[in-house]
Order: sequence, then C-alpha cells, then structure tokens
Amino acid sequence: MQYKKVSDNIIQELGKIVGGENVLSEDIEDYGHDETFLLKPVLPEVVVKPKEREEVSEILKLANREIIPVTPRGGGTGLSGGAVPIYGGILLSLERMNRILEIDEDNFVAVLEPGVILADLYKAVEDRGLYYPVYPEEESGFIGGNVATNAGGMKAVKYGITRNYILGLDAVLPNGTVIETGGKYVKNSTGYDLRHLLIGSEGTLAVVTKIILRLIKKPEKRCFLIPAFDDLEDAIGTVPKILKEGMLPTAIEFMLGAAMRLCQDYTGISLPIPDVANYLIIFVEGRTEAEVSDLAERISTICMGNGASDVFVVDTERDMRNVSEVRSKLGFAIKELGSIDIGDAVVPRSKIPEFMRMLGELSEKYGLLVSGSGHAGDGNVHFAVIGVGMEEEEFMKISPDAFRDVFKSSVSLGGTISGEHGIGFIKKKYVPIAINEAQIDLMRRIKRVFDPNCILNPGKIFD
Repeated sequence: MQYKKVSDNIIQELGKIVGGENVLSEDIEDYGHDETFLLKPVLPEVVVKPKEREEVSEILKLANREIIPVTPRGGGTGLSGGAVPIYGGILLSLERMNRILEIDEDNFVAVLEPGVILADLYKAVEDRGLYYPVYPEEESGFIGGNVATNAGGMKAVKYGITRNYILGLDAVLPNGTVIETGGKYVKNSTGYDLRHLLIGSEGTLAVVTKIILRLIKKPEKRCFLIPAFDDLEDAIGTVPKILKEGMLPTAIEFMLGAAMRLCQDYTGISLPIPDVANYLIIFVEGRTEAEVSDLAERISTICMGNGASDVFVVDTERDMRNVSEVRSKLGFAIKELGSIDIGDAVVPRSKIPEFMRMLGELSEKYGLLVSGSGHAGDGNVHFAVIGVGMEEEEFMKISPDAFRDVFKSSVSLGGTISGEHGIGFIKKKYVPIAINEAQIDLMRRIKRVFDPNCILNPGKIFD
C-alpha cells in the first residue's frame, strides 16, 4: 500500500476538525513508542487529539479519502507495539475522550469513553459500592486499550476477561461511518454481534468511542495466601484441586523463588515468607470476613495436603499492598540483569510445569536466561528472555529465534502465543505458529471489508 504524506493542507483541515491546539507536529516523541521492550520509536507525522465521536468520524473520512494511515492510541502502556505508528501518518490520540458518562447503579452499568484511565474507573465505581473486576495491573492504562487487546490480568480465574464485561460499543469505521453495538442489556440474538469482533481487534477494524461496561457488587473483604512449595509440579497441581472443590479464588499466581527474591531486592520490601523454590499467590475476596476466612482455611488445607511447606496469610491492607508491589515489579527487576525482552504465552494450566522445563531447555540452547511467572489459574505465563551481561546488539540477533521456540513450545502443549498482550507489530511474525493460513486469510478478508484502503492501524496483527 502506497500511503500519502501528511501535507500542510491536511494539517489545516485537521485543525478545523479538532482545533489547531489539538494538532501537534512538533515535540511528539512520546507518541512514537509504547512500553514494548527493545522496540525503536517511530514518530507519526502528526498527532491529533479529538474530543468527540463526530471529530473521530471526520478525521477518518479525511484520512480514508487521502489514503493516510491512522494509528489509534490510548495510554501507550501496551507491550506489543500496537500503538506505534510504523507507517507514520496520523497518530489518533484518544486521551481527551476521557469522560465517565454514566454510572447506572440500578442496571450495574458504566458508560464511558475510551480514554478513561483504569485507576479513575476503579475509584468511580467503587465509590458507588460497585466493582469492575478486570485487573490488567497497569492502572495507568486506558479502558480503550483494554478493549483493543481483550486484556485479562490476574483476576481472570474468577471474573474472566474484558470481553466478559462489554455490553456495548460505539465505534467509527475507517470510512467515518458510526456504528452502535449492544446496550444496557444482557441478552442479544439480533444478528451478528459485532462488538465481539471489535474486542481484541487492536484498533485495526474501527475506533471505539464509547464503551458500556457490566459491573458487579463490590466485595468487602479480601486477603492473600502465599503457599510455599519445593516442587513446581506440586504447586501447579494444587490449582485444579482447589477448583474441583468448587472454590473460586479471585486469582492464583505462580512465582519462582528466584523471581520473588529479585523483586524483593528491587523494591526493598521484605515479605514474611521463607526462601523456597516456588510460590503460589492466591487472592481471595468475599462479601463478609467469615466467608473469606472460611475460603482461605479450605484453600490452605488443600495446599498443605499437596506439598506446601507452609501457607502464609496476608490480611492487612499494608501487607497486601506490599505483596502486590513486589509481584508487579518483576518486569522492572529483571531489567537489571541485562538485555531483555518479554512476552506472554498460554498453555493449559496443567502444562505449566512442562512449559517451564521447556524454557529451561531453551536457556541452555541459546545461552540466555529464559524463564517465566504468571497466572497459574488460567495458564497465562509471562516469560522473559534475558541476555545476562550480553550486549544489546548480540542479544537482538539471538532473541527472535528464542522467542520463536518459546511460542512453538506453548503451541505444542495445546496453547497459543498471547493471552493478553496482543499481537501488535512485534508478534505478527509469530502468528503462523498459532494460526493456520486459512484463518489468517479469513482475518485479512474481514479487515478488507471494514477497511478496504487499509488506513487503520496498518501493519498490526498481520501484513
């Protein structure tokens, strides 16, 4: 596809749509990257900041007419290059579309724009006694980015992922046409449900401009359990035993002892736990203290019966914050070890120990440190490929092959190559490992129906 450059005339037209102060062509370095490790920044030709749906529509009409690429962007917290404008063109920043339009307590619904920051959403609904339970951990991210990647996070075991809470979406197609899908209702069998096609499409099919979220009642009590295990298979084998008993913790994470030590050293937080080879971190929530206490006791009994040397209960707000802080800083802590790249893969949860052994074999094969921690409850392993003491240039030559083998390993175990980070630009070369050509071709044809001129977030997911 041959795209046109953004001319001075186009910049003037954009200024008429959103106001000249919301069209930037200088000092735009922050818009050329997301949080993807080792991805070189690519600057757009112009940054445009709409405030209203109608402005988004006019921008896309203009871009479609002139064949100019448009890259939608939320908070820039992604980890796959999905918001990086690899073809230049227009960077469509949704940061000004940041209003919570309504919190409907009777229908347990929030209506909001894509630029709402997750931390603000959580506070706004919890102040009303309600709860949005999807927690991808990066609270500075935008809800629109979560919709784009179908984000999950640690609480997916009990509550599910973003898709499970989207009742409706308003979106603008690449030609400027506005569509409205779903609404404040639960059941819908009226034709194709296009909202589910848009969720997880990474901004390649339409620009979401309004989101209708399902909420639930806020749980009042919570605690963390940290069982300590010498054997990883015992730790992971505990998960189905908990679930088979009908108990549903909010989250079940696993973390290697080496990773736990690294994070405690990095944060300076010392948790009241022994130094062992493996940990589970189990998050329990409920309506009453008695409910949480009973569930915690039953889970602890199962853990002890399956090889845990002890189970540590963390039930004060301060200590729970410390656990969350230690666990969330793994990505930052491992940066200290050398050149690094990270990804997320998914396997059936019973296959996590086998997958971890495969990562160990890849460490030996490539002379790199390849390891992981993550969501034991749903099989989503966040892995890191680290060149300890290695120069970045040398690491960049080796790491793509290591990544390819990691993904081949996850797929061979019945899994796939991403559970929540998305494909974006970085992972698209690995997509054929997980999806056959017939399916990729079908996705390409869907893309052409929505976007025949291929102006919207081109080069993401597939070419």
